[in-house]
Amino acid sequence: MNFRQRVACFLLLACIGIFPAALPGQDSHQRVQQSSSQPSSALRKSTVSEQNPDTASDLPAWAYGFDNTTEGPRPDSPDSEARGGKDDGTLRHLPGSTRSFTLTQIRDNSGPADWYPEDHPAMPEIVAHGHKPTVVACSFCHYPNGKGRPVNTNLAGLPYSYILQTLNDFKTGARKSTDPRKSNTNVMIGFAKSMTDDEMKDAAQYFSSMKWTPWIRVVEADMVPKTRIANGIFLRVKGDEREPIGNRIIETPEDVEAMEVLRDARSGFIAYVPEGSIKKGATLVMTGGGKTTRCTVCHGADLMGMGPVPGLAGRSPSYLVRQLYDMKHGLRAGEWAKLMLPVVSKLTTDDMSAIAAYLASLDPSASATTATR
Repeated sequence: MNFRQRVACFLLLACIGIFPAALPGQDSHQRVQQSSSQPSSALRKSTVSEQNPDTASDLPAWAYGFDNTTEGPRPDSPDSEARGGKDDGTLRHLPGSTRSFTLTQIRDNSGPADWYPEDHPAMPEIVAHGHKPTVVACSFCHYPNGKGRPVNTNLAGLPYSYILQTLNDFKTGARKSTDPRKSNTNVMIGFAKSMTDDEMKDAAQYFSSMKWTPWIRVVEADMVPKTRIANGIFLRVKGDEREPIGNRIIETPEDVEAMEVLRDARSGFIAYVPEGSIKKGATLVMTGGGKTTRCTVCHGADLMGMGPVPGLAGRSPSYLVRQLYDMKHGLRAGEWAKLMLPVVSKLTTDDMSAIAAYLASLDPSASATTATR
């Protein structure tokens, strides 16, 4: 393979990654969403089938934070039951932290609770407090450690140039969601349009400066704990009831209260994946399986990225499936996006889930990071 061919291949596969972006949780922008001119009752009538009938049949609704393709966006509030309900003023605590916060302080999207300031570099203003009144703190959705949640993405350790490119794609409208109900995509577009160039650079520098470390534990299972979706995330219900996993990936907090109520940046996630999916995914990732090009060509032998190409090892499987699906259905129009179409064109939704299961199961701490700014 000559130099020109290698460069072309590099560019082609640069997009096959998780397309991680500063994408906030769809539960995270109550104040922004509440100011919308469209009433919630109208929003709830809109379904995937109505807005995008060509993709409704195979849409992995679970990856977008829904149980099905027939309902509209779900109503949300900052003091929902899933977030602990009304604030009674009680100071909350977490093991290993000397700090204490009320629920109102924890939920403050212009300065959310930072339980472990010793775990990360000093946050720039845009990350710690946002840009009032139009941009919430990056740390509210992605946490001070940059690890985020399935409803948004993991930013820590991604290439500086990649984060900047993604923000600009949001700003220009080149980045959208196949599932129109995923409202935080549109919210993020608004944020990017309101951010200054310096704020984008500050955020990219901050998140790219941190090493990506384990955050997700992958478990293969046919039967999984029964869950409900709240704020775009699968939350385990009380009791021991179980249900078939089907063809879904169920990504849920290790500790529901610590993560969803207290926003504990040291409490990660469990990703339940179908039996056999890791092995199937390994074949697709490492060899292409006759359907695609192996990911290691551009993402590195350890799948931790190379140059501006993002790392894949240990990243959110829900997020990865969303991005592969969005790319296949033409919802990415940014630089190099068209080159990805033949790469994902033969992948089924089950293939995407298997790829994501395998990548999420990899331990990033056991790999030599090759990604650079």
